[in-house]
Amino acid sequence: MKKEFVVIGLGRFGGSICRELTKLGMSVLAMDKNEDLVNEYSNIVTHAVVGDSTDETILKSLGIRNFDHVIVAIGNDIQASILTTLILKELGVKIVTSKALNDYHEKVLRKIGADQVVHPERDMGKRIAHNLVSSNVLDYLELSDKYSIVEIAVNEVIAGYAIAQLDIRAKYGINIVAIKRHHDIIVSPQATEVIQNGDILIVIGSDTDINRFEIKMLQG
Repeated sequence: MKKEFVVIGLGRFGGSICRELTKLGMSVLAMDKNEDLVNEYSNIVTHAVVGDSTDETILKSLGIRNFDHVIVAIGNDIQASILTTLILKELGVKIVTSKALNDYHEKVLRKIGADQVVHPERDMGKRIAHNLVSSNVLDYLELSDKYSIVEIAVNEVIAGYAIAQLDIRAKYGINIVAIKRHHDIIVSPQATEVIQNGDILIVIGSDTDINRFEIKMLQG
């Protein structure tokens, strides 16, 4: 199912989230006080608006509580970050993920109700975006600008099929390099290997091809 996201703050981190969520086929509303940044992303995301996220009236006018997930990616203004997170939770937003600049900032964000707190210096925007969209994506390691290794939890869409039946390499251009199964790791699994519920696939490929495979797993 296509999820609806709001990204508040279009700096490097917020912009990375916007781009990756859009690539994954999600609906994204981007918001920032900086009109130039909003214009930059207007052709990338579904909607882009200029606004002050600490203004409750503006957030209400956007119907913010109807979105599935709001990411507060505000840059260096800790006060704005905290106030925005607080208002979002008071307005009834289901899930709020907020960017923290330090450990103290994280403690405050958690106390006021942030559902998830991320540190961009520790977490890549790309990996976070994939985790927001799908609980199947467990880890994301960039090899280059275009290629990555990803851990993907198997769901009912592909469980019970042999690797050869799924024909993942031909259909998606990605390779299963290993399968984590309980406490074991099957390296270079055979084409006859049947994928089981609870398995974790370690796949390698281009970001575009991995995205297509993720979307297939989401939609069935």
